[in-house]
Amino acid sequence: MRIGVTMAFNHRTDPEFIGAAARLVEDTGFHSVWVPEHVLFFPDYASTYPYSADGRIPGDPVGVLDPFAALTWVAAHTSKLRLGTGICLVPQRQPVYTAKAVADLDYLSGGRVDFGVGIGWLKEEFDNLQMNFGKRAARCVEYLEVMRALWGPGVSRYRGETIELEDCHFNPKPVQTPHPPVLFGGESEAALARVAHHGDGWYGFDLDPNQVGSALASLERHLADAGRHRGDVQVFIGSSSKPVTPETVAAWGDTGIDQLIVPLMAGSLERLEQRRDKLVASLSM
Repeated sequence: MRIGVTMAFNHRTDPEFIGAAARLVEDTGFHSVWVPEHVLFFPDYASTYPYSADGRIPGDPVGVLDPFAALTWVAAHTSKLRLGTGICLVPQRQPVYTAKAVADLDYLSGGRVDFGVGIGWLKEEFDNLQMNFGKRAARCVEYLEVMRALWGPGVSRYRGETIELEDCHFNPKPVQTPHPPVLFGGESEAALARVAHHGDGWYGFDLDPNQVGSALASLERHLADAGRHRGDVQVFIGSSSKPVTPETVAAWGDTGIDQLIVPLMAGSLERLEQRRDKLVASLSM
């Protein structure tokens, strides 16, 4: 089981700190770094954040760096660290530009991108972007089809319900072939079905080991329906509120997941080193 970390950078984060933090993560031996996406936050919203008891995003953030900009900066300061979007809100973005951002990052990083995607939960964000919230799931699947068409060799073309591309050149192509892994986020049956039918993997979030086992059983049923097997997809689990201890880490490992992603955040390099040391002790790295 590989170990990655979640980090978040915003308008108060010094760029030099981001570079130093990325080098620290890589030098420690972590496999990957994952960053979130939201282009807008709101002081008041009716939508329910699915990973907190009160339905609000922890910390009431007011901004984060664009994931592709942040990961490009991280890539420039590292050489081996995998670069993950955790997660990219595909149905509220123009898909050609998203395909370009993913391909360019994969090109510049030498093929280190893991493309975590999801349909989103913050309706107010969709509304203010003039993007239909109710149809986001279907749009997410079609947008990914567009991206795969653009990432493929030669001239690209696509005909779908909401997008049509005439024969066009799209370059650079991603370094990874056929493209960076597409990992769907979400824990619902519909999300697991998207993994089985359209994904290269699943990024489950804030699940304890017992919950992971149950979700994997559901995922295997959906994979069977799609004519696929467990070995056809990667499984990444992100820990948020769940405790990270030697016991829980061992239990996550026993579920057979491919990667555990744990939070590692701080406002200074000194504080980050302290939290890194504590985390490493829990992970037995």
